[in-house]
Amino acid sequence: MKKVMAYIDGAAYSQDTCNAGIWAAKKLQQPLAFLHAIEKRSTQQMDNLSGAIGLGARSSLLEELASLDAQHSKVALKLGRELLTQAQELATAEGCTEVEQILRHGSIVDIVKDSEADARLVVIGRSSEAFRALGSNIEQIIRQVHTPVLIPNKGFTAPNSFMLAYDGRETADKAVQRIIDGGLLHGMECHLVTVENNKKGLKEKFERTKQRLTDSGFAVKASFLSGNIFTALHDYEAQNDVDLLVMGAFSHSKLASIFLGSNTLRMLEQTTLPLVVLR
Repeated sequence: MKKVMAYIDGAAYSQDTCNAGIWAAKKLQQPLAFLHAIEKRSTQQMDNLSGAIGLGARSSLLEELASLDAQHSKVALKLGRELLTQAQELATAEGCTEVEQILRHGSIVDIVKDSEADARLVVIGRSSEAFRALGSNIEQIIRQVHTPVLIPNKGFTAPNSFMLAYDGRETADKAVQRIIDGGLLHGMECHLVTVENNKKGLKEKFERTKQRLTDSGFAVKASFLSGNIFTALHDYEAQNDVDLLVMGAFSHSKLASIFLGSNTLRMLEQTTLPLVVLR
C-alpha cells in the first residue's frame, strides 16, 4: 500500500512536517511513514590531513579525529531514532493507526528517489527561515520525482481552501487531474487563478478547467487576472485568505531557471503558505 512519507531532520520545520504528514495521512486514509536521513560527513579533510604525517603530524591525532567522527555517527544515529520515535508517538496520539519509522544513511534527495515507488505523497519541510529554493534539497526533489510534494509552512494547520495557479500548460492540466483523482484537496474551496499570458486559447482552457473542477464536486472561485504572473498570484493569495497553494512543476529546465527565473521557485521562496507541487 502507498504511504504518506514525511521526511524530518530535527530542524525548525520538523514539527510542522509531522503535523502536515499526519493531516495528509488521515485525509488520504493511507499509512504514514516518518523518514530521517543521516547524511555522510565529508572525509576529504581527513584524507588531506593523512598526508601531513610526513611533516611531523602525530598519527595519534589523526586517530583521535577518526574516533570523533565515529562518535558523531553514533550520536547522529541516536538523535535520528529519538526524532522518529517522537514523531510516531505524536501521530499515534492524533489517531493514525499505521505509522512506520525509517532511518537510513545517505542524502535526502537519493533516499526520496529510492522510496518514491512506495510514496503516495512526499512531505518535506523547509530547512530554515531564510529559505532559498534554488539549489536546495526541495528543488532537487521536485525536479527528480513524480510524486506530489507537500511543503508545509511554519505553524501548519489543516487547510480549508487552496489556490490552484493554472497557466494552461500540460503540467497544469495533469495537476488538475491529480487534484480530481487524488482526494487530498477534496472538500476544500478551490480558488482557480490564471494570469493572462501568451498561451494560445488560455481563456477557453481556463473556462474548461473551471467546469471540470465544478463537475468533480469542488466549490470553485475562478479569477482570470492580468499583469506580472508572480505579483498577481502573490497579491491574490494575500487578499483572499487562501490556506494552501497548488502549482504544477517547473516550466523551465534548471539551467533556464537560473537565467530566466521560475514562478514556482519564487513562490517556494517567498510564500508563507504551505505549498503542494504536482507533476
